[in-house]
Amino acid sequence: MDAFAVSICKGLALREMKWRYALICGLYFGIFQAVMPGIGYLLGSRLMTIIADFDHWIAFVLLFLIGLKMIKEAGDDDREDSNFDVNTMLLLAVATSIDALAVGISFAVLKVNVLLAVLIIGATTFAFGFAGVKIGNICGTRLKLGAERLGGVILILIGTKILLEHLGILSL
Repeated sequence: MDAFAVSICKGLALREMKWRYALICGLYFGIFQAVMPGIGYLLGSRLMTIIADFDHWIAFVLLFLIGLKMIKEAGDDDREDSNFDVNTMLLLAVATSIDALAVGISFAVLKVNVLLAVLIIGATTFAFGFAGVKIGNICGTRLKLGAERLGGVILILIGTKILLEHLGILSL
């Protein structure tokens, strides 16, 4: 759902809907959401003990910085394509999927068919990521200039939610 929300934010920032942007979001988020549990499964609990103490901080910082960048660049017509550059998309994909490493560890414990699970996770996230860009663009077209700022604020709020959940301050 975090990847879906971020995809909506990406769509909010678009001046014109281009299907390649929906495809980019779907692929980045779908692949990372599928690969992270696979990595968690392969590396087992050893990786989780290393990363569990700070994975939420990584997600928070990445989403916060990207959200601030979106707010700052709102209205800058020259950089629409840069919203979907490799560096930005990699950071967003990692930020929204880093907690999926723990899911992979649980797959090993529960004896889940990992290949089937990661294929379903990847396909589902791809579909939501793809659709999220279109949904965000429809809303963004109506909101105009404020849409990009709203998207930045939403990214910051998602990062904050992840942080607060992991710190035990918020339980959703």
